[in-house]
This record gives sequence, structure tokens and C-alpha cells, in this order.
Amino acid sequence: MVSVTIGICAYNEEQNIRRCLDSILSQDGVDLSEILVVCSGCTDSTEDIVSEISQSHPEVRLLSQAHREGKNSAINLCLSQANSEVFVLVNADNTLERDALQNLVRPFQDSQIGMVGGHPVPVNSADDYVGFAVHMLWDMHHRLSLLYPKVGELVAFRIPLPPLPTSMQSDEDIIRMSLERRGLKTVYASDAIVYNKGPTTVADFVKQRTRVNIGERYMKRKYDFDIPTWNKALLFSAYCSFVKDHRGSASKMLVAMALEAYSRIYAMLHVLLDRGDQKVWSQVASTKDVDMN
Repeated sequence: MVSVTIGICAYNEEQNIRRCLDSILSQDGVDLSEILVVCSGCTDSTEDIVSEISQSHPEVRLLSQAHREGKNSAINLCLSQANSEVFVLVNADNTLERDALQNLVRPFQDSQIGMVGGHPVPVNSADDYVGFAVHMLWDMHHRLSLLYPKVGELVAFRIPLPPLPTSMQSDEDIIRMSLERRGLKTVYASDAIVYNKGPTTVADFVKQRTRVNIGERYMKRKYDFDIPTWNKALLFSAYCSFVKDHRGSASKMLVAMALEAYSRIYAMLHVLLDRGDQKVWSQVASTKDVDMN
């Protein structure tokens, strides 16, 4: 069984960090060495909550950054402290299914596997247009990943790893590129379920999707690294499969596609004009009030 370090990057996550840590500490079937929580420039009680939990769970360690320097900087701090074979990145506002870690790290029994992506499932209601767009986005990711892995939201990878560039975002894609160019493979663990919350307003959905697409376009521009979700053949296959299962939601699908198309066009123009990557993200407020009930 491989030893595992969990890394969590947090900025003002007092609403979610306890739930996230509880879901990790309740995992079975994993050699969990340590949980490193980087609090970057937090102005709420996130650090206090992590410190409190560490009193009864010494495997939880708080790492503080005085200022926000971007997620890649926080990941580099975690990596510099990690002492395991495999590193797992968990977002502070996410919750893991009970067997998620066990399923996520199982593929590392194969020495050729360098990275594994989990299966994000949104907690949003799909009844309204934005909620449906969030579900369609992650459902399409799932269907595409069954054909060719697209990692994000919950990932595990072999360490050591060179420090990530702190001038850009797209942490998971940078890690994947580094490992694959060393000859290692990336796989998708569809049974490693992680729950997240997507945006609940059109403005927040576009904000989140635009910055993600900007990061992915800069990956192509700077490294000539192709992101699977920009592959037309894979997208078409995933889309056809999705449409087959959601024939009664045509209007919601059109809205979701329009929002994503706008975000992608904006991102392409942004990168074409070289306006710069966004290394420090402003929070998408409507994704933070997570209700798991």
C-alpha cells in the first residue's frame, strides 16, 4: 500500500474546511501519512479551525502563508513538506465519498501510473438553468474522461515533483504534463467520488469558466500541451452521449452550451491578446455556501 500525503489549499474557507477534513479523516483503506493545510492570507477563522482539529488529529498540519500568492505557490509549499509516495490534492470546499481515497490511489499499484483523477459530482440542484449547466459540465467531463482522462477537482500523483510555475494557474494540467513527459500515464478513477458545488448565478458561472479556459489556453500557448476538453472529437462523443440521456432538457442544454461557448471565446481572445494568466483567483462566492443536506 502506497503512503499518501493530502494537500489542501485554503483561503477563507471557514464554512467548509471542517467538513472537508472530516471527510478525509473518515477514509478507510489508505496509508494516510499526513494532511497538510496551507492557509494563504486567511482573514477569517480557517486557521483556528484547522489548529483545533490538529489537536486531536496530529496528522493534520497547518502551513500558513501571510499573503495569497496563488494556488501553485501553496501547492509548492505542500510539496516541499510532503513525505510520501503519492500526493493528493483536495479542494477545501469539497467533500469526499467514504471510499474515494482508496479508489483514487488504487491505480498506483501499477508503477507506470503517474496521475489519477477523481470523479467530481456537483451538489447543485439541476432544476434551474445555471444548476443544469453545472451538472452538464461535470457530466460531460465524466463521459469524456471515460474515453480519455481529464483530471481536476480531485487528483493524486507521484512525488517528488519539480516546483510548479507560480506565474500561472492550471495546476492539475501542469502536473499532468510534467508526469506524462516523463513517460508516466494518467488514468481516471470514476469510483473516486468528490462532491463540489458549482456557481448558482450566470455571472459566477461565466467568471469561473472563463478563468479556467484562460488557464487551459495558456497551457496550449506556452507548452503546446493539449487539454482533452478542447478536443472536438472527444467533446462531440461526450455531448452525443449526454443528449441521449437528457432529451427532455433541450432549452437548458442550449443555455449551458451558450454560456460555455461565450467563456471559451472570451478566453481565446484574452490569450490571443496576451492579457496574462490569472495566478491568484478571486473567490466565486456562490460556490462557497455548500449545503450537503
